[in-house]
Amino acid sequence: MNSGNNPYGGNPYGASYGTAAGQGAGQGNGNTSVTYNTGASALVDDRSASAPAANAVQPEDSSGTLSSLAGFGSSETAVAGLIKETTTADFAADVISESRNQPVLVDFWAPWCGPCRQLTPVIESAVNAAQGTVKLVKMNIDDHPVIAGQLGIQSIPAVIAFVNGQPVDGFMGALPESKIKEFIDKVAKSAGAKSGPQAAIEEALAAAQEMQEHGEPDQAAQIYAAVLQNVPDNMAALAGLAGCLFDLGDLEKAREVLAQVPEKQKDDPAIRAVEARLALAEQVAHLGNPAELQARLNADPNDHQARFDLAMIANALDKRDEAADGLLAIMKADRTWNDDGARKQLLQFFEAWGFKDPATLSGRRKLSSLLFA
Repeated sequence: MNSGNNPYGGNPYGASYGTAAGQGAGQGNGNTSVTYNTGASALVDDRSASAPAANAVQPEDSSGTLSSLAGFGSSETAVAGLIKETTTADFAADVISESRNQPVLVDFWAPWCGPCRQLTPVIESAVNAAQGTVKLVKMNIDDHPVIAGQLGIQSIPAVIAFVNGQPVDGFMGALPESKIKEFIDKVAKSAGAKSGPQAAIEEALAAAQEMQEHGEPDQAAQIYAAVLQNVPDNMAALAGLAGCLFDLGDLEKAREVLAQVPEKQKDDPAIRAVEARLALAEQVAHLGNPAELQARLNADPNDHQARFDLAMIANALDKRDEAADGLLAIMKADRTWNDDGARKQLLQFFEAWGFKDPATLSGRRKLSSLLFA
């Protein structure tokens, strides 16, 4: 599925990025290291560190999950969000405060410095390729010499990595891109961060699933759709979006999403679960009045068709234990009814509910007791 046929359209979210958990301190990278003073308070007055920069883009959801996906498909968006110039006044917000969210590399440079001009395109390319694992902040030491002096920098270009408000590692000179990528990976790992894009995807999927489970399918659908804008073949997002659309009553849109699933991945358990829910919904649409069915069953306890139809309706009303018990009652009375149709339907329920659903676990125990008693 691509952005052109995604039923939920484009990614409407702003440019902000995911966070790196934990704190670490790199101990050198095999290259020339920069010496610096320890303690963020030695660098600048940190009174503004807790306040966001005046021009910071605020995420549109409270968890920041949606905004952590922004820029995956566009290098221009990535540059705008990941790389910026800073000043002495803004250093606390741009570096000290921001590094509490994810590692920040500070590139100290000057216009007259040839190696600095050589390093600039290489480090910017590496940071963009990391897609949110780190941010890059550039500081012109001719215009803003105080911070470099406090860090004890005596040669440029010099790059220092900050994590959780503290300088943790660095290098000097114009390194090749492969070495800069190694440095970025090392800093990210020391900070406890996963790979930027994958970490953001996993965080988004987890948040969407939680919203879905707590009865917020509309918000969850937006997150799943944002993931699919960047990873069109993500099965968890496809199944999640289709499930949310089902919960919202838009069965046709749910079918459109499932139609995008490649043939070789149609056996994915999450995809099959949504397909089973759609199949059940189609069956229930043709059932009769539950009051009439109950009256038939009261008049004739062996009216297995009425009991079967009531089980289907109970499932549609999310009364899963009641649905399972109805089918089990048919099996107990007559295993051969409708070519073992009650057991086959019960297995379809289990698939639709999911392997770990309490009703599935309870129903399987009862089915085993009935079959092997």
